[in-house]
Amino acid sequence: MKKKIIVITGSTSGIGKAILNRFVKNNTVFAGFRNEKYKKELEELGAIPFYIDMEKSETIHQAAGFIKSKTDKIDTLMNVAGCVAAGVVEQLPVDKIRNQFEVNTFSHLDFTQKLLSLLKDGKVINISSMSSFGIFPFVAPYCASKRALDILFNAMTLESGLKVVSVKPGVIATPLWNKSIELNKDSIENCSGYEKEMKYMVQNAGKNGEKGLSVEKVVDLIVKIDGMKNPKPSYTVGKDAKVAELISKLPFCLQNKLIKTGLKAKLKFKD
Repeated sequence: MKKKIIVITGSTSGIGKAILNRFVKNNTVFAGFRNEKYKKELEELGAIPFYIDMEKSETIHQAAGFIKSKTDKIDTLMNVAGCVAAGVVEQLPVDKIRNQFEVNTFSHLDFTQKLLSLLKDGKVINISSMSSFGIFPFVAPYCASKRALDILFNAMTLESGLKVVSVKPGVIATPLWNKSIELNKDSIENCSGYEKEMKYMVQNAGKNGEKGLSVEKVVDLIVKIDGMKNPKPSYTVGKDAKVAELISKLPFCLQNKLIKTGLKAKLKFKD
């Protein structure tokens, strides 16, 4: 089997790390890292590490330049890196919401644009989320950033013919959940009037990190997509993701009623 040239951002943990472990055995893989401590580990795995910080545009430019200096084509670009901004919208600093878009949306668009010349016959696989269906209160910035990611990249497909696939997992057992608790500590601790809701969110995040769908299920799908000549533009993974997709097709008023009822029931149960 011919080796492919694969580029992966967010390759040091969670879904990105699992993808890297699966693809690095039989392909040439460029693996993005932000913390220098992972560079040696990535090299030992057989990957070609490159530094990239999704919050710093200059590193995105430098990473693209590095990759271009090493190869003249990319078979698959996998945009995986991301984070979760959570909290009550009326209380969240707008800069925090802006940064959520910077990491989850704009950085991937910027990186992809800079690598387009290498992707003429390749494809882009974005790790989106069932949250892009937009029905999850208290993680609105995350939902909106993933929805924007899907819309912008789908437009690229329509405009230029670039093959883009959005993978929308449900709750996956990864370190993302515990990281999100730490990242949103200020929003969680300073949520006047919403203490009960934030307590539930923290408890639920901890549970998700342990009992979510196996990350290997997502990787299995990505391997399958990567091998397809003409994949669909969007795939959901997990029963909860499929339910979220179905609910998103309902009228907004009915969606909101279902969500409010469900949230009240969960909060009452927690009491």
